[in-house]
Amino acid sequence: MQRLSQLGRQLHSTKTYGGFMAKGKLSSGGVKSSVADKTTAAAIHTLPRIQGDDTVYVPDKVNRHNMNPTYFLPRAAEIEPNAKAYIHKGADGVRVERTYGEMADRVLGLATYFKSKEFKRVAICGPNTPAHLETMFGAVAAGAYVLGLNYRLTMGEITYKMELGDADCVVVDREFVHLISPEIRAKCQVIVDDDVSGASKPQQPGEILYSNVVQQGMQLAKEQKTTWDNLHVQNEDEDEILGLFYTSGTTGKPKAVEYTHRSVYLCAMSNIIEAGLNCETVDGHNRCHYLWTLPLFHAAGWTFPYSVTAVRGTHVLLRKIEPDYIWDLLVDDRITHFNAAPTVNNMLVNNPKARRLPQTVRVTVAASPPSAALFNKMFDMNLHPVHMYGLTESYGPFVRNYFLQDWHGATGDERYALMARQGFAFVGSQSVQVIANNDINQPVPRNGQEIGEIVCRGNAVMARYHKDPEATAKAFEQGWFHTGDLAVVNPDGSIKILDRKKDIIISGGENISSVAVEGIICKYDNVLEVAVVGIPDEKYGEVPKAFLILKDKSKPFDTDKMIAWMRERMGAYQIPRQVSVVDDLPRTSTGKIKKNVLRDSVQAA
Repeated sequence: MQRLSQLGRQLHSTKTYGGFMAKGKLSSGGVKSSVADKTTAAAIHTLPRIQGDDTVYVPDKVNRHNMNPTYFLPRAAEIEPNAKAYIHKGADGVRVERTYGEMADRVLGLATYFKSKEFKRVAICGPNTPAHLETMFGAVAAGAYVLGLNYRLTMGEITYKMELGDADCVVVDREFVHLISPEIRAKCQVIVDDDVSGASKPQQPGEILYSNVVQQGMQLAKEQKTTWDNLHVQNEDEDEILGLFYTSGTTGKPKAVEYTHRSVYLCAMSNIIEAGLNCETVDGHNRCHYLWTLPLFHAAGWTFPYSVTAVRGTHVLLRKIEPDYIWDLLVDDRITHFNAAPTVNNMLVNNPKARRLPQTVRVTVAASPPSAALFNKMFDMNLHPVHMYGLTESYGPFVRNYFLQDWHGATGDERYALMARQGFAFVGSQSVQVIANNDINQPVPRNGQEIGEIVCRGNAVMARYHKDPEATAKAFEQGWFHTGDLAVVNPDGSIKILDRKKDIIISGGENISSVAVEGIICKYDNVLEVAVVGIPDEKYGEVPKAFLILKDKSKPFDTDKMIAWMRERMGAYQIPRQVSVVDDLPRTSTGKIKKNVLRDSVQAA
């Protein structure tokens, strides 16, 4: 690299979206260079952070670049500016479509605005909208990190999370602006997105409209001649925080999980492989159309915002779950991928518009195991479920099941039993084990019988819990991340999850997997969904209780008949001692059933 400095002329970039050959001083890790022409400049395509004079510094290491997933957006816009970046039906019902060129221009403006205001911690509170997606790129490109907030929480819970993350700015959807408390408003810039195609006005003092911020930022970028090279698409330190994403808090206060640029980048690349996002043909047909049923705020949308952008796929953003509208999108916009909990999938397969699709749609199922009936219905409609496993601390799924060649002859329940396993670690995850007795040196045998805890390490593990060294140290005991999930290992080495540690029911000294009992009950006639929890019992310590949602609520339900049916299919100690039919079940933002709430309701009764 030293030899480049002999060439004699300064390099200037003319690229709008990509190239990263910037006019400016690099802050570290470089060798001063004056490059003769753009041909030579192409050899130094990746540059570290710019600080702002007219000297070009070439990185010391020609064989390495720091990883930042924001880079995927200007890259997509440079390769194919006219490719469709996103589709969205706004709060006013108007459909909006933008290309990658348009999205990149908007995000460049947004980042320029954030940087001019020196925002460092940008919270996002709202559904899956263009503003949410753009801010996930724009804030990071400005050198800030993002805070993903669940808009289904209370004002107090939102305030707690924003204070834990020290937010100095929040982009909030108009529908949920009431969640931003007066104390947060006093120390945090509030940017409101109306998610409409027409003009609107701020409704409270101190609010700024998102649409105005984007326009002001785009004008500022034009005046300052800002390019992507002047932003933070290449970090000095790839282990810097990209964002804070929060646990559900089912065992106490929610924890803020630190995500790094490096791990988000690598997990996004893993998603491309494991979810088959790079599905287009050599002539450009059948490109990824990703339907956003998964909340963007949840675990950074499992890093799929960056994965889909990397393959120049189309983000189909959903403001809310509307089964009729989803079926219209599946048919008319030829959706290729989506992620959904069994709750959403149940709504889809039982919708009047449900039909067999001409295209195969890959459906990631991860919140809880789907029933055999749901699995088979989805297959019949060409919705191919791929069972995965993960958690917030692992950037979303990091283990998945693979459909093996030997399984092609399997049908019905046999196929379900094989595909309901969680499977093997992603290609980007270093290692996953199931250990007994909390001893990292004691993996459980591969017999599908002995239960242990899932532990993991590698690129798909969080950096730490934010401001919580004690919880971090506990989670990282013995040099591995302890998930708290219990599983067995099958003879072929695949993992099958049985339960959370806290959800396992210990009755008279016997371990009962609530998941296993639920899987059997779901096969009973007229049962749509079930949750099984342990309730106190004087004799056995705990016994199972089942909460049921019925498919047809107008039909009478005979509990005694169901109990008799269960006796033929499970051990007596596994049969629920109590059964309650309910209209709904408490859920997390991703559709996972809150069993702690069910247990608390029993104890409070």
